[in-house]
Amino acid sequence: MQVTELEYPHSYSKEDFPSTVVAAGFFDGVHKGHQKLIETAVALAEQKQQQSAVMTFYPHPSVVLKKDVQHVQYITPLPEKIKIFESLGVDQLFIVTFNEQLAELLPQEFVDHFFIGLNVRHVIAGFDFSYGRLGRGNMETLPFHSRGEFEQTIIEKVETEGEKISSTRIRKDMEEGNMQEVTRLLGRPHSMSGIVVKGDQRGHTIGFPTANIEVSSDYLLPRIGVYAVTVRVKGGEFYGMANLGYKPTFQEDAIRPNIEVNIFDFEGDIYGEPIEVNWYTFIRQEVKFNGIDELVSRLKQDEREIRRFFSI
Repeated sequence: MQVTELEYPHSYSKEDFPSTVVAAGFFDGVHKGHQKLIETAVALAEQKQQQSAVMTFYPHPSVVLKKDVQHVQYITPLPEKIKIFESLGVDQLFIVTFNEQLAELLPQEFVDHFFIGLNVRHVIAGFDFSYGRLGRGNMETLPFHSRGEFEQTIIEKVETEGEKISSTRIRKDMEEGNMQEVTRLLGRPHSMSGIVVKGDQRGHTIGFPTANIEVSSDYLLPRIGVYAVTVRVKGGEFYGMANLGYKPTFQEDAIRPNIEVNIFDFEGDIYGEPIEVNWYTFIRQEVKFNGIDELVSRLKQDEREIRRFFSI
């Protein structure tokens, strides 16, 4: 998959790209609704013998449009989205920088520059896709703004159990720890990638060694607590028990939650290694224990529960 980063104004011309079918949107989470849209673009491109593309935007428009918002956390930060787009068979990814200049473009200017100007022959987007200053361009106005240069397809909302699948809905489920529902809406477990870093080594002394994982602050974190997870590290996949929280039994002043995983049936030095954590189900809230013995007893209970969940 070719990745092209774009700002306004870019210096590309039509001749720089083959005829393209583009799926346009922000796509936070790349959930089942987004996947339907992108898969439609990939299939149509194959049918037309053209190139399939995704056009997404970074950062989230709210960072620019709401002056008090300085940082947005994402279900799928940009590197995570790129991996998923590639797995869906997309040929070309356009990453458009969302800044004040882009936000001020008239709808026709946006279409001329980012669709017509990039040799897009078909635009596929959700019913609620908007473009141009104040979002005045939408899927109803797109045929007019296309100048007859491309066609368009609207993807209606994708529902499950009578409710629209949306990034907002998934965010709410993550905040509540409903990770099995998140898995259902994403079509895969929620995933985070990071690096294993040195912690306080306390887990080794109590019989539950943990991999401390440093992830980008761009990730939206689930509810604080203990989870059943799997991890991918050093080419293998393992079951484990993750604690996302502040370790109140041992410290009082943590500001950002820690992610640490006790990897079942695993031995080896993985400091500095890239690691992927897949979140399956919430086990319990994080609590402060009255000493090491009480903590160890509860950790053993947690491990038994997680092993039952995974049937291992």
